[in-house]
Amino acid sequence: MEEGYYKTKESVEEYIQLAKDVNGSTLIEVLNRFLPIGSTVLEIGSGPGTDWNILAQFYEVTGSDNSKEFLKHLTATYPSGTFLELDATALSTKAKYDGVYSNKVLHHLTDDELKHSIHRQHELIKEEGILCHSFWKGEGSEIFKGLFVNYHSEQDLKDYFERYFEILSVECYAEFEEGDSLLLIARKKG
Repeated sequence: MEEGYYKTKESVEEYIQLAKDVNGSTLIEVLNRFLPIGSTVLEIGSGPGTDWNILAQFYEVTGSDNSKEFLKHLTATYPSGTFLELDATALSTKAKYDGVYSNKVLHHLTDDELKHSIHRQHELIKEEGILCHSFWKGEGSEIFKGLFVNYHSEQDLKDYFERYFEILSVECYAEFEEGDSLLLIARKKG
């Protein structure tokens, strides 16, 4: 997954401005119903750090990103935070977490990359651990601002995740327009 858009300082600054009024607080409220406060959480694709900052109010959160520019921004903005350089597919860390969270990150993965990421998440999440991921709802894929975007349905998310995780909820919600997004909550199978 080569994401050139997030690799330059200019594009990261542009994205931070575009996303300044967007956050996952409602998604994190749903996560709070399933994952006890104080749990350890890995956020995949922390980007500007907006959701990382909200998650840090409830959890011991480790942020991550595959963009060195976003990591520079994150460590400058949140100097006491923990951030890892991680690719969303390989997730090359030995750490174990109670939960894994992402907000509109895993849709940048191809179907095969997503399957590999789900397998890796299963390996790095503790027993009974909880996943919370949001996706754009739809069919097919496209290149948007040079980025691969893979749309998903409720059924294909269930098909991808149910081998390793018990699906607790797949909710449709509106980020920009009614029904444009999906939130998946799942628990690790033993």
